Amino acid sequence: MVIVMSPDATPSDVDAVVARVETAGGRAFVSRGVSRVIVGLVGDVDLFASLNLSGMPGVGQVTRVSTGYKLVSREQHPDRSVVHVRGVPIGPDTLTLIAGPCAVETPEQTLAAARMAQRAGATLLRGGAFKPRTSPYAFQGLGELGLKILADVRTETGLPIVTEVLSAHEVEMVASYADMLQVGTRNMQNFTLLREVGAAGKPVMLKRGMNATIEEWLMAAEYIAQRGNLSIVLCERGIRTFETATRNTLDVSAVPVAQRLSHLPVIVDPSHSGGRRDLVLPLARAGIVAGSDGVIVDVHPDPATALCDGPQALVEEDLTDLSRTIEDLSVYMGRTNPTRPLRKAS
Repeated sequence: MVIVMSPDATPSDVDAVVARVETAGGRAFVSRGVSRVIVGLVGDVDLFASLNLSGMPGVGQVTRVSTGYKLVSREQHPDRSVVHVRGVPIGPDTLTLIAGPCAVETPEQTLAAARMAQRAGATLLRGGAFKPRTSPYAFQGLGELGLKILADVRTETGLPIVTEVLSAHEVEMVASYADMLQVGTRNMQNFTLLREVGAAGKPVMLKRGMNATIEEWLMAAEYIAQRGNLSIVLCERGIRTFETATRNTLDVSAVPVAQRLSHLPVIVDPSHSGGRRDLVLPLARAGIVAGSDGVIVDVHPDPATALCDGPQALVEEDLTDLSRTIEDLSVYMGRTNPTRPLRKAS
């Protein structure tokens, strides 16, 4: 069950609802949005129905939700949400480009990649300081030094930082540098980590697990939302199938399906799905036309020397093509890039 408080509800109104629910043996999770407060209830729904919650001061709407992901469900939040990352919007009216190096290697490489991304119209800088690698011998990232490099590049370029956090005990430290916390595919069901990033007070990008169903993906988002954080962006980054021609299979259908089931923004990652430079642009086009709210790509000034995922990293020429694609398709999809005005289709 979900309670949507009225816009003029006071903190004491919210506290009274929580107290009544908990006195009856239920649990209440409060999520505070820009203009509304939502209280998700867990427990005996029939018992909640007898509490006359709809008649309490400040209560706008009481909805019985059938899905397990109550707070991120479209059923209780009909309008699609916009997530702001240090002023940069990600949502249904915009087409946001997030770009940067898969891994932070040096200050010079990171700044060069950020400049490339910025010239292409990127408004958020992605960069990995901690790298979860399949092989223990592969480059694992620079750790906090990488975060410091990202922070310096943010000062230089003005681009907010999106970076991955791998474990619950590192959330506070990573959040002290990052503007948006990323939970990667291997950690999508690390429930302890999900709770911690939910409580960190920063927007979260939640990548779909490579073997996860859409429902499992949304349930993972619910763990974050339960801690009072609805600033969540879902990222379809490709799933593992029997096909070996690509690194992963970009599930384009997941974009409209997730948007139908959840109010959260959905973006695509054509770099980690395709795994090759020549596939990134076609997959980006597919994701945009399917209704994606944004695209996240890998960028590197010299992919041949990259310490991580060089074969899928875009160079200047690729970014020019991607920029044109985003500008052209934004017009027909009725969206704007946060750095560009909307052109009229001819």
